[in-house]
Amino acid sequence: MDMHLRGRRRSRRAFAGTALAALVAASLATAVPSYAADEELVANGGFEDGTTGWFVNDGNATDGGTLTTTDDAASGDAAALVTGRTTTGSGPMQDLSGTVQAGETYELTARIKYDAADSPGTKQFFATMHYGGGTYTNLVSVTATKGEWATFDGTFTIPASQSVSTARLFFETPWTSAPSDDPATHLMDFVLDDVSLVGAAPPPPASRTIEVLGKIPGEHNPLISHKFGADAFGFVDDGRVYLYMTNDTQGYAPDPATGVSPQINYGDINQITVISSEDLVNWTDHGEVPVAGPDGVAPFTNNSWAPGMAKKVVDGVEKYFLYYANGGGSSNVITGESPVGPWTSERDSTLIDGRTPGAEAVAWKFDPAPLVTDDGDAYLYFGGGPAATDMPAAERYNNPKNIRVIELGDDMVSTQGTAAVVDAPVAFEAAQVFEREGTYYLSYSSHFGGNDFGGNQQALPGYPGGGQIGYMMSDDPMSFPKETYAGVLFPNQSQFFGSGTGGNNHQSVFELDGKFYFTYHAPTLNKRINGNSTQGYRSPHIQELTFDADGTIEQVVGDYAGPDQVKDFDPFGVIEAETFGWQQGLATAKVDGGSAQFGEDAPNLVVRDVDDGDWSALSSVDFADGAASVTARVRPLVEDAQVEVRLDDRTGPVVGTIALDSPVGEWTDVTAELDGVSGVHDVYFTFAGPEGEDLVEVDTWSFAPASSGGELDVQVTVQPRCLAGTAYVAVRATNGEGTPVDMTLATPFGEKSVAAVAPGKNAYQSFSSRATSSTAGAVSVTGTTGDTSSTQDVDFDALDCG
Repeated sequence: MDMHLRGRRRSRRAFAGTALAALVAASLATAVPSYAADEELVANGGFEDGTTGWFVNDGNATDGGTLTTTDDAASGDAAALVTGRTTTGSGPMQDLSGTVQAGETYELTARIKYDAADSPGTKQFFATMHYGGGTYTNLVSVTATKGEWATFDGTFTIPASQSVSTARLFFETPWTSAPSDDPATHLMDFVLDDVSLVGAAPPPPASRTIEVLGKIPGEHNPLISHKFGADAFGFVDDGRVYLYMTNDTQGYAPDPATGVSPQINYGDINQITVISSEDLVNWTDHGEVPVAGPDGVAPFTNNSWAPGMAKKVVDGVEKYFLYYANGGGSSNVITGESPVGPWTSERDSTLIDGRTPGAEAVAWKFDPAPLVTDDGDAYLYFGGGPAATDMPAAERYNNPKNIRVIELGDDMVSTQGTAAVVDAPVAFEAAQVFEREGTYYLSYSSHFGGNDFGGNQQALPGYPGGGQIGYMMSDDPMSFPKETYAGVLFPNQSQFFGSGTGGNNHQSVFELDGKFYFTYHAPTLNKRINGNSTQGYRSPHIQELTFDADGTIEQVVGDYAGPDQVKDFDPFGVIEAETFGWQQGLATAKVDGGSAQFGEDAPNLVVRDVDDGDWSALSSVDFADGAASVTARVRPLVEDAQVEVRLDDRTGPVVGTIALDSPVGEWTDVTAELDGVSGVHDVYFTFAGPEGEDLVEVDTWSFAPASSGGELDVQVTVQPRCLAGTAYVAVRATNGEGTPVDMTLATPFGEKSVAAVAPGKNAYQSFSSRATSSTAGAVSVTGTTGDTSSTQDVDFDALDCG
């Protein structure tokens, strides 16, 4: 088949190059199909790889059959044999969705044969495209003679107006309503071989990398500028705040010519985006959690919007619980081993749905927000949407009673009791609760009126207007009557960010280092990309929350300045390169393996799509008495590229140059000496190299302090333990330096040396006493790097495993 098709291509070109130029020119002036590309689009068309890429058409419930291979081939060693067909359309099929495009012309060839003794002497066959639903188009046909190979050979043009989001090519006999009445005529077995479809494949997808300066140096809002994120839920764990967000980036697809993406499609979103920070300015991208859909952690759900997060010890095990909205009809939860996973589903059905007691009248059973109180009790707030139609119009508008709270079970993945009504004035959605000094604060987003809420009316005095964040105060997390309403916490974001930034909102409040912070979203990055005409792609923001003496909240003012940086950034340790204070032109991608900074079970991301002139920066980095060098974990993609390290501005003085001169395509550590780096500075990494080329992928940065002759930053843990009746001593030494450290672990039961332990990595060994018990003793760990060496001694207790 391939040789035949190559011959056809050569003959077409040869004809175009003959002396019959005038004839060719005349023919081109008429409506001749345009072959935009000469590319083979069918995979395994000769079935030499078995039936890989092929299956029996299953477009209708009645379709069916068996697809195998046979050595009765038109060419090569194999062909496809379809038997047991239940409908005329039950033939070999290949999914070409995303491969063909509307408005293009294609050339189709294939060989087909049938030879059943009771079948007719000739039979028509079709090559047909199923475009989804009930749209089927016969492309090319052939009439075959029984026992002889027949050849499909024709062209077809997909109409410019035809949607090709679904495009499945299959082979069939002519349709009839009752083929089983005469199966010999309509449902005979047949053999297919040498299938080829030549033409124009779709152009590669436009880059989704955001090239504009979306977060201006010195500003702290929006929090990130290389991707979007909405409905941010703030969760603090071990001094670090994690934000869980609806992955607005999932549907972002800017037009390559205009840079404008279609409007956001919430129905496509089935991932949760996670970022984290210790200082509220430098944010690490942890990528996306594949929550819902066929490949999700909970494949019985379809969407993942508006997440909420909680932690609790269950049966002696510390667990993390990520709640999310499965569209508007239900909510669910998955369980993690850490704030960034790994994740599993302890349920096989949704947590909140129409079966939830007390939630029957709630239109939208979504926006789940958990609360674990200081006493360890757990609750879930959820709901929203249109008010019940049996309520009076004024009540539907002012007190729609569309939000609920329910107790969570001790396992955090079940509910108990009946959901109680939250009577939030002018409520729409997005309920969230936090606890402060014995008071529970419930905030929520207000509705915009209209028929769903009793028609256009004026809210009662003091009640929130459309698209604002109101709040309530109560001493009982299960009781929020309308009398607990306290005012407007946050006006609509368009009041602060102008045209194109309006719409509803979704907020949370978290506490970090004794201060409270308010999260919200606004399409500010979308606005900086496209101007005032935004397409609904939202970005996370934070403002500090302050309180009056009576406990009420001072109304929040949104701005680009954002929160203060709560602490300087510590550079002396491994730093994920996808940690950005600011950046321009970069993207991130998940790769195999664990994170050097967050552990082997945490996802690992790298910085990619790095072009000449792109840059990233870290805010307020404290180098103390000085940094001697910087090491980058990189995979160069071209030669003659480099990273310049600058201070305080992207055009500031270069204090070090990392030459990306390691082998192209291989991950390596490259180091550059630094000159005159001490004190607190913003640090810029600016990339330079061949124009128009992807330069490098970057995994981590790490800085080495100037040598002081003091102690190395090596953390040592020692754990006596029993294993199969034998006493062991487990020793772990973690390198907190910015450069590799040689480690020696010495115990009464043996010694182990590990060379060049990377920053953030461990030297680990479990030493056997070879006895059922061991006396108390000490472990000695020595770390060495360059001219600096230090030793730590750690005692351990006696152990009896008898």
